[in-house]
Amino acid sequence: MVLLALNSGIGFANRICHEINRMIRTDGSPYNFTLTPCTETTFANGERKVVIEESVRGKDVFIIQLMDDPHGKSSVNDNLMSLACAGQAAYYSDAARITAVIPQFPYSRQDKKKGREPITAKIVGMLLESTRFNKVITLDIHSEAIEGFFNRTQMENLHAGRALIRWMAKHVDATNLMVVAPDVGSAKRGLFFAKALGKELAIIEKSRDYSRASTIARMTLVGNVEGKDIFINDDMCATGGTLINACKLLKDKGARDIYISVSLPFFSNNSAGLFDQAFEQGLFKKFIGTDAVFWGKDFIAEHPWYDELSMAPLFAKVIHHMNLGKSVSRLLT
Repeated sequence: MVLLALNSGIGFANRICHEINRMIRTDGSPYNFTLTPCTETTFANGERKVVIEESVRGKDVFIIQLMDDPHGKSSVNDNLMSLACAGQAAYYSDAARITAVIPQFPYSRQDKKKGREPITAKIVGMLLESTRFNKVITLDIHSEAIEGFFNRTQMENLHAGRALIRWMAKHVDATNLMVVAPDVGSAKRGLFFAKALGKELAIIEKSRDYSRASTIARMTLVGNVEGKDIFINDDMCATGGTLINACKLLKDKGARDIYISVSLPFFSNNSAGLFDQAFEQGLFKKFIGTDAVFWGKDFIAEHPWYDELSMAPLFAKVIHHMNLGKSVSRLLT
């Protein structure tokens, strides 16, 4: 097995490596697993090139990349191009199998067309397939329909749900808890949490104003949350408008403590500042994100409302099982 990390993915890759070494030592293997070196070059005009520095002939290659890196200077498009270059480099180096490990699937919100526009998530799938990736591992993809955009490449869509439930069990008294889906599209995830926690589910129905970006025209609550503590889960947080407005609505309806959980906390356009204000106003008690979008200790210290769960153990288990030919189905839920 070979793990390659591109520049934006190296932090997550190191955490995966650490977890794989824990499993290897448990299996009795005598060596420590390390990342295989590769060089990612950016030319003066912005073009990318990736060179794998050691032989990967006949190897099971996993290429780790974060598309949206808060601490990096590269754009999503830059990181996607580097991933494509790395995949083809591994293919031309005669790797036996090539897997893209991308917790954030880019353009996943562009999974259908409403007019004269592309289905950009399909373009990403075509790019990854054409650069010879056999598999793609991602986390809580925004639209499961994207799995059907591949012809030969297989997708493994992991979920942060179990880790979030363990966090809730450890930190929250669930006696008076209720699960709320922040929109109709997240109702399926909400039902998963409601069943797992043994709680009721309420749903917020929202209408967007598509004449303006990231603008919500109306929100309606289906369910009674008066006097309840609330657990909200969403797959991603970009500008934060949906979640903050959901908290306002729930508070207006009599909810008590509100806990927000998100698999991909992007916090675009400095939206963390909006959550600072919402926290000071008492709109929510805690926001739990994952290191699929890594913010780190300094961010947590600056924003006391935030807590970060690592998805590295889950990804490490899936990679380890895939490499050994073991079943991964129980790890996907």
